[in-house]
Amino acid sequence: MKQIGHSELSKGLRRVAIAIVASGILATPAVYAKASNIVLVPPTALPESARKTGEAMFLHDTADGRTLLYIEHSQGSELAILDVTDPVHVRAWGSVRLDVTGPFDFVSSLGDRAELVRFRQAQVDAVLDLRAPQAPTLRTVPGLSLPGPAMPLGGDGFMLTNPVGAGAQPTRDYQIIDTADSQQLYRVFDVKQVREEVTRKETGTTFLLTDGGLYLIRRPAVEMSKNQHDLDFAG
Repeated sequence: MKQIGHSELSKGLRRVAIAIVASGILATPAVYAKASNIVLVPPTALPESARKTGEAMFLHDTADGRTLLYIEHSQGSELAILDVTDPVHVRAWGSVRLDVTGPFDFVSSLGDRAELVRFRQAQVDAVLDLRAPQAPTLRTVPGLSLPGPAMPLGGDGFMLTNPVGAGAQPTRDYQIIDTADSQQLYRVFDVKQVREEVTRKETGTTFLLTDGGLYLIRRPAVEMSKNQHDLDFAG
């Protein structure tokens, strides 16, 4: 099951304060900064597909235990796929070309094998089929008119409602403030023109999609805790 919400910072990011300070300002040069318990990873430290301007993104957990990040590029005509299971070693997992008429937004999960999407200009809804995670396909569903959010009805289906607002989200600038230093030497890192953010709760990783590519906010302490939990469970 999915463990994250679209465009919403996880409550697990308790020790990080992210403040919106302005909008529409040119992005600053990429930086790689490490504080006491936060690592900010810029696009230049990630695979090439993470360095391009993206339209939207979402996380997907596969049946074999991977966590994949799908990033929409080129006005919706391309989906880049990153394996972010281990935030220390993010790697490219391929890309898929889509026959679409323009950019779209990921609206809601439809279980473990599909994602509901809505095209921004035509206001047409479709379903991204994820039964083959490395080769997803996009298809329309006759009669589908309400784009979500989708509420599961047990294991038998979903109920859709009217969303609040539509269209692309404006960019925002963020400041990440590390408050974990034992000497209270707070450090501030800037990330400009953020289009969307999403968090993976298991590792505490927050993904920031910007005009200049993808940034990661890593939390090594949470990663270590997860790794220890996995080792204990395996043992």
